[in-house]
Amino acid sequence: MCQVPMTRREWLKLAALLTAGGAAPLLTSLSARAAAEPDAPVRIGYLPITDAAPLLVAHNNGYFEQAGVAVEKPTLLRSWAQLVEAFLSGQVNVVHLLSPLAVWARYGGQAPAKVVAWNHVNGSALTVTPDIASVRDLGGKVVAVPFWYSIHNVVLQDMLRSAGLTPVIRQTGGIAPNEVNLIVMAPSDMPPALAARQIAGFIVAEPFNAAVEALNVGKILRFTGDVWKSHACCTVFMHEQDLQTRPDWSQKVVDAIVRAQLWSRTHPEEVARLLSRDGPNRYTPHASQVLTRVLAPTASEEGRYLADGAVRHADWNQKRIDFQPFPYPSYTEELVRRLKATKVEGNAQFLASLDPAHAARDLVDDRFVRKSIAAVGGFRAFGQPERFEREELIDV
Repeated sequence: MCQVPMTRREWLKLAALLTAGGAAPLLTSLSARAAAEPDAPVRIGYLPITDAAPLLVAHNNGYFEQAGVAVEKPTLLRSWAQLVEAFLSGQVNVVHLLSPLAVWARYGGQAPAKVVAWNHVNGSALTVTPDIASVRDLGGKVVAVPFWYSIHNVVLQDMLRSAGLTPVIRQTGGIAPNEVNLIVMAPSDMPPALAARQIAGFIVAEPFNAAVEALNVGKILRFTGDVWKSHACCTVFMHEQDLQTRPDWSQKVVDAIVRAQLWSRTHPEEVARLLSRDGPNRYTPHASQVLTRVLAPTASEEGRYLADGAVRHADWNQKRIDFQPFPYPSYTEELVRRLKATKVEGNAQFLASLDPAHAARDLVDDRFVRKSIAAVGGFRAFGQPERFEREELIDV
């Protein structure tokens, strides 16, 4: 059964938290924890999706201990609201966070935290019922997103507008033929909702798109990495207090995560196994076969995506999910610009005055990741040109 009401309650809870008044008690708790435990170990908070892979690989492979920092078993949380609450209160100190959610947390909620690296790139898709042949066919229908402040919502609304459709957020009332009603839905609810025709499509992180393929109840219409080349989905978010007062510790944490990203690029089948419900730590409830479909797709699958248009830019040479840690400023700037034109529920007034260039400088602290990348062989180790700038390539 689709649990949309619960998701909406979670959204309202988070909207209340990410205000100056709502965050204040949590930030007081954060300060108290930091004072009581100045040498706290790495405490990872994560959602059971492939977005968390680098953090979980670093834990599984012992990279934090090898870097010289203590680490506790990662804490699995069930929603972005739970993750943000645990992070702001100091229960966890290293998280993967949706890149637009990081923007909202810092500038809407005044969270004293920064992006220190990208966690992964791509790794999401627009999945639809079998009868949908194009984005245009979504007119008059309902499509689910995992969160308003997500790259999924940003990319989807760009695609809808490009197809001549108007994204709307409507709790009641009819939907015009040229409108698409967007709702927030928990990722785990999306495949059954699609199968039951409660929604016409959803856009979300893996492995839920792969799960629909395995169940044969829908199809991938377009990969988000084929719309916005190598876009960041989740970032690594850490407390500013740790970055300022424990720079050596922070450097070792980022070193371990970057090392895990590099290992993940060259060991995709092993990543699928260790993330699965059959892995030694049972990090997620997903089957290894579904995760393998995401992390190590076969040549025949890649050919099929080219043939049916889910991939239109073969020359981009994009992986279904990839790992590249450097937070390019151009991405943050473009993200802020596009967020300003993206419909979200609730008060988004903070975006109106947010300067994209300022956000790129202020939201991100790349001191540590620059050193971490150099330590593992530079950008070329990740298949990237040796430079700290890039041009954003977007083609809906």
